[in-house]
Amino acid sequence: MLAKKMQDALNEQVRIEAESSQVYLAMASWAEIQPGVDNITAFFYRHSDEERMHMLKLIHFINERGGFAVVPALPQPNLTFPSLHHAFKQLLEHEIFVSESINKLVDIALQEKDYATHNFLQWYVAEQIEEEALARTINDKLELIGDDKGGLYLLDRDILNVSVTGGGTME
Repeated sequence: MLAKKMQDALNEQVRIEAESSQVYLAMASWAEIQPGVDNITAFFYRHSDEERMHMLKLIHFINERGGFAVVPALPQPNLTFPSLHHAFKQLLEHEIFVSESINKLVDIALQEKDYATHNFLQWYVAEQIEEEALARTINDKLELIGDDKGGLYLLDRDILNVSVTGGGTME
């Protein structure tokens, strides 16, 4: 059985994951009307779907542990961005925020001596390491590209195949 403090904290994470999905969905919708970035658009849509799955995983866990998962109301995310650089910078900042939130959850699980939840959260810890590394790598690439349309073309061509290895390098 989940302690109330743990349930409330997990439900807050449900809200954060749902917001993340909406943020990336808004980025995808905006990118979709930008010329020549079809794969970057697909990347944002894929990220939105992944965040929704993260939310659902939390909802199932809360309910399976005897708690009650709450489907949250969500604020309107930013709908437009000055550039792809800004959108990806916001993506990195958001992933850092999510990582901090997951770390707080782990801390609460340890305080509550809720080792089942602590174990469950390790997947999110590992996921956030990958998400932050990917966001940093893409931001680094965009810095290198600057305003070079050829570089943006190559990034768009390759972005759906980007993965981050243990050393933080793109494959």
